[in-house]
Amino acid sequence: QVQLVESGGGLVQAGGSQRLSCAASGSISSINAMNWYRQALGKQRELVAAIQIGGSIRYADSVKGRFTISRDNAKTTVCLQMNSLKPEDTAVYYCNVVSSGPLGLYDYWGQGTQVTVSS
Repeated sequence: QVQLVESGGGLVQAGGSQRLSCAASGSISSINAMNWYRQALGKQRELVAAIQIGGSIRYADSVKGRFTISRDNAKTTVCLQMNSLKPEDTAVYYCNVVSSGPLGLYDYWGQGTQVTVSS
């Protein structure tokens, strides 16, 4: 199993920046991908940024050029640097890890952290 603890988030003005961090512990050697999702009020959860074990990265179109996902080599921490924040970025942000197990792939989730961008 993998345990995830998120930090960061809070209230920021439009145009500002925030950095989210997610610390992983447990069976980190089995991690295939580390991702950030978000869920705005009344909307479905969506993938914001993803980084694969081999290092490939992808972003949602809505955050390209503004957000940067990074991961330490030990795969213990994944960060999301968010710049030029917009009110529409307001959401609960979740760290997600996909890992390999005896029965296939497993999803693990952080507790979520609120990011609120004021106009």
